[in-house]
Amino acid sequence: MIYPTAQSWQQAAQKKALFFGMSGLGKTHVANSLRETGDWFHYSIDYRIGTRYMGEYIADNAKREAMKVPFLRELLMSDSIYIGSNITFGNLAAVSSYLGKPGSEAKGGMSMARYGARQEQFRRAEIAALLDTPYFIDRAEALYGYPHFICDTGGSICEWVDPSNPNDELMKTLSENTLMIWLKGSEAHTEELIRRFDRAPKPMAYQPSFLARVWGEYLSENQCTENEVDPDSFIRFTYARALAHRQPRYEAMAKWGVTIDATDIATVRDARDFDAVVMAALEARAKAS
Repeated sequence: MIYPTAQSWQQAAQKKALFFGMSGLGKTHVANSLRETGDWFHYSIDYRIGTRYMGEYIADNAKREAMKVPFLRELLMSDSIYIGSNITFGNLAAVSSYLGKPGSEAKGGMSMARYGARQEQFRRAEIAALLDTPYFIDRAEALYGYPHFICDTGGSICEWVDPSNPNDELMKTLSENTLMIWLKGSEAHTEELIRRFDRAPKPMAYQPSFLARVWGEYLSENQCTENEVDPDSFIRFTYARALAHRQPRYEAMAKWGVTIDATDIATVRDARDFDAVVMAALEARAKAS
């Protein structure tokens, strides 16, 4: 690790960290708090995905829908109007909307073939955005003069890495440039996330083999065809299974860095608080080894 001890973190002139873990445990909230201090550059992987790597897909999809309306089609064909996404750190709905949900088109879904293609687009985009991390570390300091750097990753990072492989490109790149921090949730956190998701289900990205397995299970258990699948019902069915699938993957990734409980990260209000929980995590790792 680039910061093997609490003291090395405390004395570092440039602190570089990366959050990973389930969505909803405070990654973005803490990253925003650090950015507001004026000393930390906040690199949002999801924002980078939506603006750099999937922006054209998202805009074209919106244009495709607009072209179905004669009035809008005429304006678009004459370059009289412009359609684009307005993605911000706090509003990534355009990315989620583009990913969509598989199932009945009458209920707002799409074919599994189209859904799978968009999942693949997202996989490639997320990997590219993660590999951009060293570039943004250099850019943050050279261009903007930020001494510290926090990378805020999406919940699906664990789907694209092999933590057991010491030569995994993503794990090597990220661990050689940042302190990787797993924000670990409890069973209570998981139950709350499931309840929250059940109230407002949102699109997610999945490992292809996992998606194929749960899709088959859903069709079998509900004795339905693809065109009969309720999109929201399917992603609710999938969510809890996805959390269980990801937990051991996050745990394996944590061996490349440190672990901070979600209850502890929730106490962070400023950079001093953050330093305290990071140093405690480094001390705990040292004792465990």
